[in-house]
Amino acid sequence: MNFRRLFLILTPYTWLLVFFLIPFAIVFKIALSDYAISIPPYTPQLDLSAGWEGVKSFFSDLDFENFTFLASDALYYSAYLSSLKIAAIATLITLLVGYPVAYGMAQSSDEWRPTLMMLVILPFWTSFLIRVYAWIGILSNEGFLNQALMGIGLIDSPLTILNTNVAVYVGIVYTYLPFMVLPIYSALEKLDGSLIEAAEDLGCSRAQAFWLVTIPLSKPGIIAGCFLVFIPALGEFVIPSLLGGSSTLMIGKVLFEEFFSNRDWPVASAVAVVLLLILIIPIILFQRNEQKQREAGL
Repeated sequence: MNFRRLFLILTPYTWLLVFFLIPFAIVFKIALSDYAISIPPYTPQLDLSAGWEGVKSFFSDLDFENFTFLASDALYYSAYLSSLKIAAIATLITLLVGYPVAYGMAQSSDEWRPTLMMLVILPFWTSFLIRVYAWIGILSNEGFLNQALMGIGLIDSPLTILNTNVAVYVGIVYTYLPFMVLPIYSALEKLDGSLIEAAEDLGCSRAQAFWLVTIPLSKPGIIAGCFLVFIPALGEFVIPSLLGGSSTLMIGKVLFEEFFSNRDWPVASAVAVVLLLILIIPIILFQRNEQKQREAGL
């Protein structure tokens, strides 16, 4: 029994160690290195082959020049702020679109739910890159959207949508919409309908019962969906590159340029470390707050 309990405890921690902590330590080590014209293109400050002397030299000469460089260059913190703004707005739009979809699925009859679920998951059956490329043909000046709008007489000349932030929002919302719908649907599906009836019996209208009962009880699904959309959208590279063009500044594009165009691995690793901290710290604080609320409720 103790062995089984130990195995269950060690399995997630081993996964976390192998696939998160060790890669993070490697990236952080590169972030503390110096740029060099070599293969790989950096000179590590920590030389383990030198033994204890190498470790002592590492701590005595330790500097965070790459992180200081990020703080001194407007490009990087502008990219972080722009990414946060785009990811936050896209997450909000995805929530506004996804919640009614999830609510409609939860309110549908049992025989229709599998079909609706399949329609939500269906885009995952095709390549992510192909789906993003398809939006180029839809949003371009000669694309389907402009042709349709001009065909019905709503506009006289094509709208410039591609290579703007609007196209990026469209791409993110379309791509990550299932990640918002599924957790909200899971929360709404478990909702006890008698609670709505009780609220209406106590004098609430249908709309008041929705805001006072349904929304609070679906909060876990909303939070999970927002995290599942916001986190990948913040570091997104493909969508802003294909749909946003050169005018869209996001940290994922900057990270790609530093790694593969400039080949400045130390600075690129510092960018990645800061991005990871931006994502992890709010999640940890949120989890601690939720744990305190659960303990207070007990």
